[in-house]
Amino acid sequence: MAKVFTIPVRPDVTRERKPRSSDTRYIEGQRLIVEAMRYLAQEGVDRNREAIELLSEHFRTRFRMTDRPAQ
Repeated sequence: MAKVFTIPVRPDVTRERKPRSSDTRYIEGQRLIVEAMRYLAQEGVDRNREAIELLSEHFRTRFRMTDRPAQ
């Protein structure tokens, strides 16, 4: 088996960052996933545990922490 080596690269602190803006698609996606998780929990947490965990993992990995629902 081959081994994979990674060479870390220092971040360029002089690089200008673009400001992030909230995308309504991300926020709507967050809302839909949370609603689906609530529905599955109401129908039976033990029976739907795997589906809730799948949605939870998708929620944690696909969305930015800075996205907030519109109020």
